[in-house]
Amino acid sequence: MDLHRLRLLLELSRHGSMRAVGDELGYTTSTVSQQLATLAREAGTPLLEPDGRRVRLTPAGRRLADHAAVILAAVEAARVDLDPGAAPAGTVRVAGFATAIRRMLVPIARQIAVEHPAVHFRIHEHEPPEAFALLAADEVDLALVYDYDLAPHTFDDALVPTPLWTAPWALAVPAGPDGAPPQPAASASPDVARRYAGHDWIVNSRNTADEQAVRTIASIAGFAPTIAHRADGLELVQELILAGLGVGLLPADHPPHPGLHLIGLRDPGATLRAFAVTRRGRERWAPVALVSSMLAAMPPEHPPETSDS
Repeated sequence: MDLHRLRLLLELSRHGSMRAVGDELGYTTSTVSQQLATLAREAGTPLLEPDGRRVRLTPAGRRLADHAAVILAAVEAARVDLDPGAAPAGTVRVAGFATAIRRMLVPIARQIAVEHPAVHFRIHEHEPPEAFALLAADEVDLALVYDYDLAPHTFDDALVPTPLWTAPWALAVPAGPDGAPPQPAASASPDVARRYAGHDWIVNSRNTADEQAVRTIASIAGFAPTIAHRADGLELVQELILAGLGVGLLPADHPPHPGLHLIGLRDPGATLRAFAVTRRGRERWAPVALVSSMLAAMPPEHPPETSDS
């Protein structure tokens, strides 16, 4: 089968219409249709079927598209091996959490636009579970994700993680009437958590990592926390705490809203860890290798907060 036609099939599986494939690759819709018809003859089975006024992949078409992703990635890896000095060129599809995109990827994208104009980006904001799913489906080339040392993610052998940064997190509680901590600081996380065992707790609505960290500390302290609220974004978490609706984790190295107090966590602490992750073999593709190396070499100005917990 022709690799170019496999590329068209793969793009159709991603974009859902021949017109979108043509717009992406610079072909007319009729050219895309003719090439896919030829591919079906090469495969010896129908790859497309009508879906209203559009078309969709048949089960055989979906299976071949999955094979195409693997085949084309292997071909790209072979090209890299044969010409490791080739100039980066192509579209890098990235899924990541908001802070990593805002603080690291956007500045890198600006720099690459000047220094490597043949490299382009498609950026999607997603929490780690969503980003891993997109990576597994080969819908993105690179995932920017995080976990906590108290809730570590186990990376599959098919993935290549690159550590980016770590940042300590603390327990956020309402401050006292004079802005002071409502109680003295404790020497250990279980002692801190135990004081708030009777409070409601606030965690992420799109990821479970911080909830696992909270439950781990609470378990050591001897209680099960009441998870009452789930929020997507630190601004909302802080507003809920200010309203007296619970307590939750926030970045330790960034000042919270007035009226909130951060209590440090240690023994054990709660440390967020950020990673750039790609599929094994894809990390050698020149555009992905370029972006990954720039991410790894770009220390943040200060441990960045995430807006995703």
